[in-house]
Amino acid sequence: MTFLRLSLAETVRAVPEAAWDALSCPLKPDPCHPQAGTRHLDARAPSPDGPSNPFTRWAFLDALETSGSVGNNTGWSPRHLLAHNADGALLGAMPLYLKGHSYGEYVFDHAWADALTRAGGTYYPKLVTAIPFSPATGPRILTSCETTRNALIQGGLAAARQLGASSWHVLFPDETDRQALESHGLLARHDIQFIFTSEGYRDYADFLDALASRKRKALRKEREIAQASVKIELLTGAEITEAHWDVFFACYLDTGARKWGQPYLNRDFFSLIGQSMADKILLVMASRDGRHIASALNFIGSDTLYGRYWGALDSHDSLHFELCYHQAIEYALAHGLTRVEAGAQGAHKLARGYRPRLVHSAHHIEHEGLRAAVARYLAAERPAMIAECAAMDAESPFKKE
Repeated sequence: MTFLRLSLAETVRAVPEAAWDALSCPLKPDPCHPQAGTRHLDARAPSPDGPSNPFTRWAFLDALETSGSVGNNTGWSPRHLLAHNADGALLGAMPLYLKGHSYGEYVFDHAWADALTRAGGTYYPKLVTAIPFSPATGPRILTSCETTRNALIQGGLAAARQLGASSWHVLFPDETDRQALESHGLLARHDIQFIFTSEGYRDYADFLDALASRKRKALRKEREIAQASVKIELLTGAEITEAHWDVFFACYLDTGARKWGQPYLNRDFFSLIGQSMADKILLVMASRDGRHIASALNFIGSDTLYGRYWGALDSHDSLHFELCYHQAIEYALAHGLTRVEAGAQGAHKLARGYRPRLVHSAHHIEHEGLRAAVARYLAAERPAMIAECAAMDAESPFKKE
């Protein structure tokens, strides 16, 4: 049996970048059976050149911490859970944050917090395993070893008690982690996101041909309006300069202001990811009369394009749809990507080829009374979400069989 030592780290820099990223690489010695010299293929990470999900990369998490977007007084205090063997080799890790609020998660538990407070309890701090401000499904327990995965789940439960947290929440886990978490008794919750999935489309025109005629004509008209008098550039890697980040950040701040919210990420964060993972970034820029007026930020995974942020400095009809949805599908199909995840919420994505799909979270609550009440609530919510997802999918713009 493999000996495991679990520990908490207050920064991802407690782990070398190569060691952290190797946890999500597909082809490596099986950490559960190192003596056998076997090779393990992790189906979650099909690319041999690093983690398939850009948000679990060391560089992304480090940029959040180094920029001060998490940590300090943000209400996101890193407590990453690490698993080492007897020789000190890192076998697994789990992003973990001690939180003093529920903002930036996109899985809403404010009613749970209110209920515990009214009952005389304290909901905060709580523990969250998530990628801050990133409602994208992906691995949350970074290991290819089932034994280590189970140990990290037990470690998460123990950490909640050790740190005096009311609860532990794992947000947007992939299927492997979701099943493991539920097998350890965490409560399952469903939500809905709108996700584009290629059905073998050769290009954007091929995708349009799969739509009903009226819907296809509407999207073509929408794109004509959006592209009128506007120049659109797609930038990645070294093409992205600090001047581009200045424009994008101004757009990002404008979106936050219009939504009466406080932007979570600061300017330094975007410079840091631009330096460390520019090849995983797609920046879509729109200009009119020689002036940039809008921008959308995407991250590139091994098979998925992740749309994250958008903003505009001037109005232009349908430009949001063009930059965030149409350009994303077109880029994905042109570069062999099979999915586009455009973020949380937004039923308007349905008409543009993004179909409703269930996404998941898992929850452990220490307080017995609150846990029982939440369990009853989720038991009723899950079938309602499944039914809602099916009903919306029936209204998709695709040709009916």
